[in-house]
Amino acid sequence: MRKILSLTFALFAGFALPVFSDDRPNILFIFSDDHAPHAIGAYDGWLKSVNPTPNIDKLAAEGMLFQNSFCTNSICGPSRAVIQTGKHSHKNGFMNNGNSFNWDQQTFPKLLQASGYQTAIYGKSHLKGKPQGFDDWMVLPGQGLYYNPDFITPDGRKRIDGHSTDVVTELATSWLKEEREKEKPFMLMVQYKAPHRNWMPAERYLHLYDDIEMPEPPTLFDKWEDNTLAAKYNELEIDRHMDINYDLFLDLTPDYDQPASQKRQDRSAWNNMKRMSEAQLTAWRDAYGPKDEAFHAADLSGDDLVRWKYQRYAKNYLRCVKGVDDNVGNLMATLEELGLDENTVVIYSSDQGFYIGDHGWYDKRWMYEESLKMPLVIKWPGVTKPGSVNTELVQNLDYASTFLDIANARIPNDLQGQSLIPLLQGTQEGDFREAIYYHYYEYPSVHMVPRHYGIRTDRYKLMKFYQFGEQWELYDLQEDPDELTNIYETADPALVAEMKKKLEDLRLHYEDDSHEAEYSLEKKKEFWPEYSE
Repeated sequence: MRKILSLTFALFAGFALPVFSDDRPNILFIFSDDHAPHAIGAYDGWLKSVNPTPNIDKLAAEGMLFQNSFCTNSICGPSRAVIQTGKHSHKNGFMNNGNSFNWDQQTFPKLLQASGYQTAIYGKSHLKGKPQGFDDWMVLPGQGLYYNPDFITPDGRKRIDGHSTDVVTELATSWLKEEREKEKPFMLMVQYKAPHRNWMPAERYLHLYDDIEMPEPPTLFDKWEDNTLAAKYNELEIDRHMDINYDLFLDLTPDYDQPASQKRQDRSAWNNMKRMSEAQLTAWRDAYGPKDEAFHAADLSGDDLVRWKYQRYAKNYLRCVKGVDDNVGNLMATLEELGLDENTVVIYSSDQGFYIGDHGWYDKRWMYEESLKMPLVIKWPGVTKPGSVNTELVQNLDYASTFLDIANARIPNDLQGQSLIPLLQGTQEGDFREAIYYHYYEYPSVHMVPRHYGIRTDRYKLMKFYQFGEQWELYDLQEDPDELTNIYETADPALVAEMKKKLEDLRLHYEDDSHEAEYSLEKKKEFWPEYSE
């Protein structure tokens, strides 16, 4: 049963102020970056065979795994802004990574503070500016670094040597042990950079998976023959767009000076190497040097080269995931050591899904399943049945309401999400949500995924790439879970009309008036040369 909040009141300066003397649960929110659900063993995806996440799997066995957990906007900063505010991107003002988050607005950490919680955040914020609503914080600037990262603190910048994932955990566990006010419940956000691009694993995992071949996704060589032109004019293909040096570290050294393969190249791995210690660089070259020599000797091309790039990428991605999973275990062990494990709600999530070769891609942004889905695992001792699996349609939009509800704090009327507590308690009657709404804004930009919005029900998904006129895609997820067959032109017109009405109804419900006019014909042809009216 949920904990009962008891209130006593004290007088201070003539005002009646609430003093909380209660056993409300603590909240530990563990949040990674770009961690696809199918790279978690408990989600039973095609990467399960390499056992990437034993600690997250254990967390799922002790709590509830959400099978249909989705983001509202599949990109790092906007997803985090939605979680902070419980509002869609068009409402919180952070629609793409070029925006700056308005920290003066209402956020759930501020509301938890007002209700008597102590709050802290360590790791990747990616919202620019100094965090508000936290009693203590140390955050990575921007994307942050994997090795020897800088942190923004209330007292200025500070460099801490080590691998970012480990360092963030050490900051969090130190706070739990030494700085936490033991008479207050807490809400602690532990937010990792990993496994974000450029997928730089910790030294201890540089050789992990050397002796195996990663299973390939069934759609690795998808040619997007049934999609609109949107999918064909992307810039996130492993084949054409994943840089073999800057992304996959081939021959990469701190003094590397070759041009990148694409205009908007991420060079963070190369820049990070420049501040590695000699010991770190030696470990790096000892691990990758022999692999690089083998690659040059093989002289690969065509599909064989794509397969090599996929293997190199997937292994580095999962090596970073392994570091995250280690530290989930460390956090859980710390809770147990401090006697906090029975009264702490633990949440594991990530800002969106990710392509690990699915459809031949890496990155996210699309409303297709692999980037739309985000992991969500919640352990609530005494409330949530261990090993339970939920299939209702939930979103990161719901997190703020859920955290406030856990704390028995007031949920403001302007929050657009719903509390997940009825699902966690097993008391939900009827469907939690009939459909989810999605809107992606960042175009033209990195990876060139056009702006689009859409709706997903338990069976169907409808998307519109609105800058390019009547560019629609419709999928039957029950018959076509890999979204290979766009049925927009062939489906029953009544189904199409029904889905369009549901979409428009949700746009009105969420008050999304951010729809922009479509491009001119000249502009359409500039971006999509094959476009025709």
